[in-house]
Amino acid sequence: MAIKQLTIFVENKQGTVVSVTETLSKQNINLRAMSIAETQEFGILRLIVNDAATAAKILAEEGHLIKITDVVGIKIGDEPGSLSEALKVLDEHNINMEYLYAFMSRTEKHAYVVIRVEDNALAETKLSAAGFKLITQEDVEKL
Repeated sequence: MAIKQLTIFVENKQGTVVSVTETLSKQNINLRAMSIAETQEFGILRLIVNDAATAAKILAEEGHLIKITDVVGIKIGDEPGSLSEALKVLDEHNINMEYLYAFMSRTEKHAYVVIRVEDNALAETKLSAAGFKLITQEDVEKL
């Protein structure tokens, strides 16, 4: 049920992210979520796209170092406290979160949250049991 996340290691210099996004755009790859963390010399660009396999192939052909990672996606209400409730479920079950980022839907009043944890299956089981709707790769592709 996991979502495929692209992790791209990029140089920390002007134009690098533009190059990645332009390449994807030319191949009709649609970005759904993006996160970037930087250091002095390089950045870690994380993307959720509508076609992860094609995006990874295209970017690898351009010389980018790509990793595809399974992450957990959940749908939460767009209201105060929704994220906290989801994170409490993970905490109560001793599921350590490595990082997260969120994105909004264009038409509905909810947000999607991407969470990286050590044990996706356990996190998905506990979040589902707590009433959270998980989002799948197919859901992302339809956005």
